[in-house]
Amino acid sequence: QVQLVESGGGLVQAGGSLRLSCAASGRTGSMGWFRQAPGKEREFVASLRWSDASTRYADSVKGRFTISRDLAKNMGYLQMISLKPEDTAVYYCASAARSGPGPSRRQTDFDSWGQGTQVTVSS
Repeated sequence: QVQLVESGGGLVQAGGSLRLSCAASGRTGSMGWFRQAPGKEREFVASLRWSDASTRYADSVKGRFTISRDLAKNMGYLQMISLKPEDTAVYYCASAARSGPGPSRRQTDFDSWGQGTQVTVSS
């Protein structure tokens, strides 16, 4: 039931930074970010439990990406630093009605998906 709109993608050089935003029209129990590169399956990037902002990250982005939320604006964010060419992909925001003990990394746990935003990292 949640409508999601992503923004903030673009072209950056390796080592640069981007912040992706996800506007949610309804309440969410948890929010996740996933990405899909050409010829690859969609993979988990990061997730957050809305109530307490607890987080989970893929090993490939730990220490470089930060997921967060703004309660007043009902917005989610993915701050990306030290970007690598391997980070090039379409990034998707997703929402789940409820979260378990911790935020999920399984795509099937998420009910709503945004349209995706392209992130391209040049070498």
